[in-house]
Amino acid sequence: MPARPEQSAFDFGDDPVVPVNAARPRSSSTESIPRAAVTELVVRVRPDQPAIDRLFDYTVPASLCDQIRVGTMVRIPLHGRRVGGWIVEVDVDPDPSLTLQSIAGVSGWGPPSSVLELAQWAAWRWAGRTATVLRTASPPRVVRAVPRRDVRPAPVPVTVASDELTGLAREAFNLPVSTIRLPPTSDVHPLLVSAAARGPLLVIGPSAATMRRLSMRMRRAGVEVALLPDDWAGARAGSVCVFGTRAAAWAPIAEVATVVVLDEHDESLQQEQAPTWHARDVAIERARRAGAPCVLVSPMPSSEARQLGPVLVPSRAAERSGWPMVDVVDRRDAPPGEGLFSEKFVAALRGEGRVVCILNRKGRSRLLGCAGCGALATCERCQASVTQSDEGVLVCGSCASVRPLICTNCGTTKMRNLRAGVTRVREELEALVREPVSDLTGDSDLSLGGTGARVIIGTEAALHQINEAAVVAFLDFDQELLAARYRASEEALALLVRAARLLGARERGGRLLIQTRLPDHEVVQSALHADPSRLAASDDERRKMLRLPPYRAMAAVSGVSAPAWIAALGTQSAIEVLGPSDGRWLLRADDHQTLCDVIASVPRPAGRLRIEMDPLRV
Repeated sequence: MPARPEQSAFDFGDDPVVPVNAARPRSSSTESIPRAAVTELVVRVRPDQPAIDRLFDYTVPASLCDQIRVGTMVRIPLHGRRVGGWIVEVDVDPDPSLTLQSIAGVSGWGPPSSVLELAQWAAWRWAGRTATVLRTASPPRVVRAVPRRDVRPAPVPVTVASDELTGLAREAFNLPVSTIRLPPTSDVHPLLVSAAARGPLLVIGPSAATMRRLSMRMRRAGVEVALLPDDWAGARAGSVCVFGTRAAAWAPIAEVATVVVLDEHDESLQQEQAPTWHARDVAIERARRAGAPCVLVSPMPSSEARQLGPVLVPSRAAERSGWPMVDVVDRRDAPPGEGLFSEKFVAALRGEGRVVCILNRKGRSRLLGCAGCGALATCERCQASVTQSDEGVLVCGSCASVRPLICTNCGTTKMRNLRAGVTRVREELEALVREPVSDLTGDSDLSLGGTGARVIIGTEAALHQINEAAVVAFLDFDQELLAARYRASEEALALLVRAARLLGARERGGRLLIQTRLPDHEVVQSALHADPSRLAASDDERRKMLRLPPYRAMAAVSGVSAPAWIAALGTQSAIEVLGPSDGRWLLRADDHQTLCDVIASVPRPAGRLRIEMDPLRV
């Protein structure tokens, strides 16, 4: 795209010069005020202090007036020290009874006014502080200048993979919110190129590596792309397509023509720290305010996405070809002593190609029984079950107490491994295949040398650290299906989606092996038949019956101050309060408008308080 080099600090363009004697306009727009046009400019600032949820007025020195506009990041004196902040309004009429201080300096560019307004909405929607959200929306480093663009980019050539994808894209772009259900191995690049032809495009995805790869392909297609967070200044300049992970929902672009969210079902799109905003919901609200379509893309649309708009589905042939071959091993009739290694799994191990085994249990053992008396190994202090660490000692997961490997009931030191962990299974696999086997968990660091082993055993973290495989085997998939969480089925299918991407399309010959005692479960059948709608129908009905999201709005309240906050909440006819359970209360209402309004009306006591809107793990 034609662009002049970076201008000097805070070159806001060719703003018209206002005569010295002219009256100052009242405006909260992003227009800067020329230095010669004012005698004393007053701005309203939001401090970068989440505990102080107020706005303050400050005067601006004449030497800084040409650098001031809505969104500019400044330094201000507050309570005897200097803190950061964002200008939210320019040329305000302050309270005449107050003596105003002057801003201490200008730090750099900040979010545009549309993002400031979006952050205020998000603070209400997810029961947080606006300053906390604005920190995410601000550049990771001080930006003193941005590229200046004089010419809007020409439309990029539209390339699509098939007439079918062309029709899905055209239909999606004509809807406010829609979901395209593309199989796991489908290429989304043609869809993104089509969207970029409409104008500035915002693309949000869960994986930094994926977004980097897609941005490089878009650049080779002739599309100018700003990849966040490194290209924050380029995104702030406008007229480009912006790619990024979760935080890209707050990309500093004033105008957007299309918003695309990839893998909208992925949990990593939700912020873990409070406020627990979800990039998908922020993107939908942002698109609504801009009058632009928001297209969600997922191989397995979440229940929330299905409630937000229509789901556009490709043909059965296209969907089947985008899933690998699936082998379901029914363990209900497994012979005693077979353990985790079924005949089909052993045959896959002895075949060709890389085999990735998934077992979501770290350590040597997650459950032990005495070989002498049969008693379960439990903690002497709290009676919770203990696990065997890599060092061979017994560790309590509840109170963290440690003791030697000995039965407290009969005193024997011989234990039976009732539920093996990754470390123990690795040793057994090495004995079986007679070659080195690597283990991968969330604690593994591949930068220290990577894993060149043909056989790998690990937790679900291995699905993010390995690029390809010939076989992916889930050794105990029932652990995922029967997890005590209302989203367990969705999370289990998401694991199969990740595994399918390692294996590639069906013609590559990769195999997904699922060992389970629940072969008729909707998740297993959805993967077997390459039809996620099998899970969608039953899951929606179950959530509706149990009054779970998205059919009810939900929030979790915890922390030291949670009891005082719940007491201040009192009895609300529109809110259902459940708990406490493990120091956490659940709030439930018919919709988010009701729930968020009630939460915002309750004052927060001193002390730590965490309000988690739309909790994933319940």
